[in-house]
Amino acid sequence: MAELKRTCLFDLHLEQGAKMVPFAGWEMPVQYPMGVLKEHLHTRAAAGLFDVSHMGQVIVPKAGLAALEGLVPVDLAGLGEGRQRYAMFTNAAGGILDDLMVANRGDHLFLVVNAACAEADIAHLKAHVPGVEVVTGRGLLALQGPAAAAIFARLVPGVAAMRFMDVAILPWGGVELWVSRSGYTGEDGFEISVPEAAAEAFARALLAEPEVAPIGLGARDSLRLEAGLCLYGHDIDEKTTPVEAGLSWAIQKRRRLEGGFPGAERILAELASGPARARRGLRPEGRAPMREGVEIFATPEGGAPIGAVTSGGFGPSIEAPMAMAYLPADLPEGATVYGEVRGKRLPARIVPMPFHPHSYQR
Repeated sequence: MAELKRTCLFDLHLEQGAKMVPFAGWEMPVQYPMGVLKEHLHTRAAAGLFDVSHMGQVIVPKAGLAALEGLVPVDLAGLGEGRQRYAMFTNAAGGILDDLMVANRGDHLFLVVNAACAEADIAHLKAHVPGVEVVTGRGLLALQGPAAAAIFARLVPGVAAMRFMDVAILPWGGVELWVSRSGYTGEDGFEISVPEAAAEAFARALLAEPEVAPIGLGARDSLRLEAGLCLYGHDIDEKTTPVEAGLSWAIQKRRRLEGGFPGAERILAELASGPARARRGLRPEGRAPMREGVEIFATPEGGAPIGAVTSGGFGPSIEAPMAMAYLPADLPEGATVYGEVRGKRLPARIVPMPFHPHSYQR
């Protein structure tokens, strides 16, 4: 097994009492002494600090914009300077190779990609886009929660003026922070790229604020699931299209009219006529959660499965189990389906998502 990589905050995680686990080739904190449930609720009530330094950071010169746009179904030419957009790399069959954030920073674009896909993404980019530069020597933090803006503004006053999906380069402690205001967890918050040499000092400055607690991967997953956000490799992958995944909102009008991206034939057809299956929210009855892989049936007995759970668990904020599954798209909201858990088929109701409302500052 290859040696796990460590982020620039590894020692700080240990100091904070983190339980470290392998994740996407990295040794990452899954939880701290507070525990997953309290970390989740603390982020909803105040602010959580996440180490997301394992994610890939990439710069594409503006001259590569058209080539980059050819890899995604998203309008990047229309992305204003100082703004960012959610995007996804698609394949020829319309499946999602990865999802990512793309920021327009004037003379270049700044991309953040998933850790597990970073190596493949960078090879994909270098094969199609000129001038791709992999960013090294920078950590990446996410500060999330209703108190995030007020806390961050104490250290960096310039963030107070940022709107949802704004990006900016702001000074702190003699270094440049690359800041975006977006919703990694469904909460208002910021993602901050910081030079590795200053990352620990910056993280300590945030953790010194009374409302901030360190948060691990466990609470990240439950927060994102309550927010109905897709986790790559679970809720979206090379076999799911953006339309099936409920991500049609990320495909702007110009790209729908012009096409010109991998998998356009299938994706545009699904936009026009609807997909055969779709990502749906489920609220299991009772307290038993339906976790990833649980097969879903149309009836309490007999028949073949009609889908499977991609993410599922207990929602600390909604105080109930929740799950996402790909199911026939024509099943109406409110319909009851059945998840097979330990040999028993348990009822679950199809519900709208998110399970917990977003609090983005638009």
